[in-house]
Amino acid sequence: MSLLALEALEVAYGGIRAVKGIDLAVESGELVCLIGANGAGKTTTLRAVTGLVPAAGGRVLYDGADISRLRVHEIARRGLALVPEGRGVFPQLTIEENLAMGAYARSERSAVRADEERVYGLFPRLKERRRQTAGTLSGGEQQMLAMARALMSRPRLLALDEPSMGLAPIMVEKVFEVIRAIAAEGVTLLLVEQNARLALETSHRGYVLEGGLVTLQGEARALLGDPRVREAYLGE
Repeated sequence: MSLLALEALEVAYGGIRAVKGIDLAVESGELVCLIGANGAGKTTTLRAVTGLVPAAGGRVLYDGADISRLRVHEIARRGLALVPEGRGVFPQLTIEENLAMGAYARSERSAVRADEERVYGLFPRLKERRRQTAGTLSGGEQQMLAMARALMSRPRLLALDEPSMGLAPIMVEKVFEVIRAIAAEGVTLLLVEQNARLALETSHRGYVLEGGLVTLQGEARALLGDPRVREAYLGE
């Protein structure tokens, strides 16, 4: 049984169907990416998975249970966390306070402290600046904080929406280094990423979305070699 499965998922904004009945599966421990052009339905898919937009049809199954009608906080409590496009950190709060917000639903203080040290190990720069307000951080540091905050909820599945967007190449490299480290720890990841080559090089499997439909899927290595992907998304 897949940890996450989308069955004929549809999402609509008004009368416009942004996602048109897609099937998708993510196995426990996998890193799966969604690639495609702007407007293909990638972010909408993540938003439907995490309850931020309702499904107009089909189902979202998480650990075998239908979560399509659950509210956002109910989904989060089941261990599914989203790092949104644009980071969404609390700019007036310190790094420490942002991390505490990530662990708001947890009561075991000693485990929360241990996880705080764990994320500081992944993001040493955050530890150095832990009493600094998030709004004063660079874009790359804010992306790190958004990922660290999500990890504080101890998710079973972490959804990442465009983690490299707007970052300098050296920060992109650092962010993906951490994504690989998180995956190596056994956290399941669903990644939406504009840099198709980097996404596929990092992932186990991938899906290509076009116009709200899955047009290609398979092992990431095979997709990297597919001439259709190379022409449309790798600039070859």
